[in-house]
This record gives sequence, structure tokens and C-alpha cells, in this order.
Amino acid sequence: MVDEARVGILGYGIGGRVFHAPLVAATPGLVPAVLATGNPERAAQARAEYPGANVVPDADALFARAGELDLIVVSTPNRTHVPLTLRAIELGLPVVVDKPFAPTAAEGERVVAAAKEAGVGLTVFQNRRWDSDFLTVRKVLESGRLGEVFRFESRFDRWVPKIKDNWRELGDPAEAGGLLYDLGAHIVDQALQLFGPATQVYAEVDRRRAGVAVDDDVFIALRHANGVRSQLWASALAGLRNPRFRVLGDRATFTKYGLDVQEPQIKEGLRPGDPGWGVEPAANAGLLGVQGETEIVPTEAGRYETFYARVADALREDTRFPVDPAGAVAALRVIEAAHRSGAKGRVVPLG
Repeated sequence: MVDEARVGILGYGIGGRVFHAPLVAATPGLVPAVLATGNPERAAQARAEYPGANVVPDADALFARAGELDLIVVSTPNRTHVPLTLRAIELGLPVVVDKPFAPTAAEGERVVAAAKEAGVGLTVFQNRRWDSDFLTVRKVLESGRLGEVFRFESRFDRWVPKIKDNWRELGDPAEAGGLLYDLGAHIVDQALQLFGPATQVYAEVDRRRAGVAVDDDVFIALRHANGVRSQLWASALAGLRNPRFRVLGDRATFTKYGLDVQEPQIKEGLRPGDPGWGVEPAANAGLLGVQGETEIVPTEAGRYETFYARVADALREDTRFPVDPAGAVAALRVIEAAHRSGAKGRVVPLG
């Protein structure tokens, strides 16, 4: 148990630079102490943004300082999540792992078992459990005003017609690239959080952009054990916006447009506590009701800071970490089933 935890962050790309380091720095009780990146430009940026931190060139250099650290954040390419997390566990250091937790559910289970055996804290950065739109959907469901929910629709669309030069576009299965692992890890996790385990999966997993080596247009249909059906979409070629969420119940429907604003806000320099943090435009408020009888539902403010606040509590008070990695393993099983379904064109049952 520590009063002020020194945090080592592996990776200073989008994950480390945009999400982890800013949120760690904004969290009372956490301090970015060591930042690892092999990119000279990012290293210079890290030194400028966190002058009190040590910036080192690689994982070896960070782990050499393990005795100075209380927490490791793994925000590196997907193929490295498992070996780096296991290395931290072996050193007795609690770990935050970016999503997807691992390339396969079996590897995820291996990491969970290692952490349990070592008595080391382990959690997964499922930050979109604290998206403004998702928090709003959860609040609407908890109100009971939809009645018995039978269908949940979720879309996470982008317009990225040109292939980017990064590891997420690499076709080697060990990279766990493509939209199904990237955005799918979020939308599957959200569906499982709301409606519980899935019993069957049907998916369409396609490559639409010329020359692309990974899936960039995905549809997933889940049947949950409670009977609810979730329909989930992610695409890199959605030029016009669709509803972010649509939830159908036997008493009303809820529809919500617009994406959570916290990621672009962090890129613009905003931080938790700043005016307007996590607040979506009023025009993106959802509608609840039936034809002719609808009402506007104000969007909840996004709260990414909750994740690291709970991590700090867990380190200080020996309480639970914010995201149980077993849930990430369950999402990986769905993602693997979706890949099999997309390849074979049939429904895949889950035990």
C-alpha cells in the first residue's frame, strides 16, 4: 500500500501519450515516473510534457528501474502485451494493460493465472466503460423506462479511407490488428457489460480498402444468455454518421448520436477537472420514447479519470482494481468466435 504511486509507462504512442500519461498525471496519488519509448521525437515530447519523469529508450531500461516503481502500464503494440505483462508480474508489480488484453483468450487466461498465483494486481484499460454515451445508455437502462429490452445496437464508425502506416494494419495474426481487435474490443466489452455473457456469435469480417491486410469493416451479432440480441458494427469506411446507440424495449426506444469527446479533448490539451471536460454537445443528446412521444435525454459527462482514480485506490487501500481481466478474456472469446464465424459464414456457439 502506497500514498503516492510511481508509474512506469511502456509505450508513448497514441495510448501512452494521449490516454495513460495525461490521466495518470491528473490522478491524485499517481505520478508518471518512467516513460519508455524508442522514438526520438516522442522521447523529446515526453521530456517536455513530463519534466519530472525519466524517459528511457526501451522496456529493458524501464524494468531496470522496477525497484523505483509501484505500477506498470503496458501501452505497446498488441503482440507485446503478454510478454511485457508477465515480466512485470514476475517482478511483483501491478499492471494496467491496454486493450486488447492479449491476442488470444488462452494467452489472456495465462496472464490472469500468473497474476493470481503471484498475488499481483492486474487490470485492463477498458476506458470506454466511462464514455459519456455509454454511461447515458446504462442510466437509461437502469431507469426501467425501456421496459424489457430485446435488442441493443452499437456502432463505432470512422472515415479512414487510406491505410495507416502502423502495426494495427499488419496482417500477422500475432499482431492482433484490424478493427475487430481494435474497436471490437470496446463494443463487445460494452455489450457484455450491459447484458451479460453471450451464447452465440455471428459475424461478417471484411477487408474493404484496397490493399488492406486486416479487417476494416465488421458486423457482430450476439445472443446473450438473457435473450437480448446485440448487433455491433465497426467500420473504417463510414462517411456519414449513424446512431452510436439504439436500444429497443417493449415500452420505448432510446437512440443516441455522436461519439464521446474525451479523446479529442485530451489531444487538444484539456484534462479532467477543466471546464467542459467530458461534456458532449447538447445537439448529441439522445431521444427516449415512442413515435410522437419522445423526450430529450441529456448526455452524462464522460469520466475516464474514474479508471485511474480506482487504480490509485487499489494501490493505496488494497481494494479491487477497476476492470476484472476475466471480463477482457470473455470479450476475447467473443472476438475469436467472430473471426471463426466470419471465415465460415455461420453462427458459432459459445459454451
